[in-house]
Amino acid sequence: MKFAFYLVLAAIVLALVAAQVGLLSGQQPADLGVKDGRLKPPSRTRNSVSSQAELVPDHPQRAYATIDPLPFKAAGAAASLKALETVLRDMPGVTIVAQRPDYLYAQAQTRWLKFVDDVEFWANPARGVVELRSASRLGREDFGVNRKRIEAIRAAYLAAP
Repeated sequence: MKFAFYLVLAAIVLALVAAQVGLLSGQQPADLGVKDGRLKPPSRTRNSVSSQAELVPDHPQRAYATIDPLPFKAAGAAASLKALETVLRDMPGVTIVAQRPDYLYAQAQTRWLKFVDDVEFWANPARGVVELRSASRLGREDFGVNRKRIEAIRAAYLAAP
């Protein structure tokens, strides 16, 4: 019993050390951004959400990944992305990495294990919405973390002027 306790304790310490030196953050994907009016498709495993999941009808995680886009603010695309920027800057663990007039890319990092999720937003003028995608870099299952984050962003965005 004592041996099992020390084994579990050692595993926890090892995981925390690995996290602190960046071994659990993964690599930033090279294929992020908007290409031909689309964000990167959702992951093939249960660790992402995308407002454009329906564009890949045969995708194995389409039902899991599907999430609604954000509506444009009344003042249009630029005001929508500005409101989104404000929301993201106020969220703990979220860092805005790239920003263009029609696109915003952020990274969300967990507090203890330093896992990183890539979060993208694109102002789609054809649909009048902000398309979005949030995906974990590591793991096959996110236990709903990306969906919860996007829904928290949605709530703050909709409440913003």
